[in-house]
Amino acid sequence: VQLQASGGGLVQAGGSLRLSCAASGRTFSSYGVAWFREAPGKEREFVAMISRSGDNTYRADAVKGRFTISRDNAKNTVYLQMNNLKPEDTAVYYCAADNNVKTYSTWYRNIREYGYWGQGTQVTVSS
Repeated sequence: VQLQASGGGLVQAGGSLRLSCAASGRTFSSYGVAWFREAPGKEREFVAMISRSGDNTYRADAVKGRFTISRDNAKNTVYLQMNNLKPEDTAVYYCAADNNVKTYSTWYRNIREYGYWGQGTQVTVSS
């Protein structure tokens, strides 16, 4: 599967953005999809993940209550709605996907568990 992330931009603190991760291929519904972000000088970190069917979602503590992940399998797209953005949310945001069987419950936080990555989209939040 190939992933294309979009929707980033410059926004003031308190504003909103919606990121999209569009996927190629007919088996998109068999992939769990996540968003990670990488700020300058920092390691790439987990943001949110959605299961294949969309029934299960997980979010990092730093974004709970502000970010929502969703998917539309008919459109082969996963979304990340980001509200009440803060300057510390500034980063390049990447979407990632994988369809392998996982053996532990917190696998979705581990970047090494994802075999497919999009190119990243820049999100900049000004104070």
